[in-house]
Amino acid sequence: MPSAKSGLRFTCQKGCINCCDQRGFVYLTEADLTAAAKYIGMTAADFEAKYIYRTRHYLRFRKPKNSQCHFLQNGGCAIHPAKPTQCRVFPFWPELVEDRDSWNETGKYCPGIGTGPLIQIGTALEAAEEMKRAYPEMYRNGNKWSS
Repeated sequence: MPSAKSGLRFTCQKGCINCCDQRGFVYLTEADLTAAAKYIGMTAADFEAKYIYRTRHYLRFRKPKNSQCHFLQNGGCAIHPAKPTQCRVFPFWPELVEDRDSWNETGKYCPGIGTGPLIQIGTALEAAEEMKRAYPEMYRNGNKWSS
């Protein structure tokens, strides 16, 4: 685990969408769904029918044919002010904040890792806890996404 003495450095890099271009899914909470729908002027039901895949425990964006996300448009996020918790909290996910090797590995595609102001480890751990609260089913078996 990173030491409190060292903290972590991170700042998003203008124009970077590397985190959005990684293989995987974007998961949402019910609140994320409502906020995104409202932001683009749709009802939550219509937004869900068009963009969401729902299972018993999870909501996630459907993937378009040649992209990772419907909202990754013109080199940016079309719903940035209402982006899901998973996106908003990145890279302060438990599996990255609590494991220096994973943090460093993520830094290979995320140019913001290792740059910018020093983020106190307590602040990073608070963000990681937000992920655990938002997606409890994914973190029920420790700190790794278990989906």
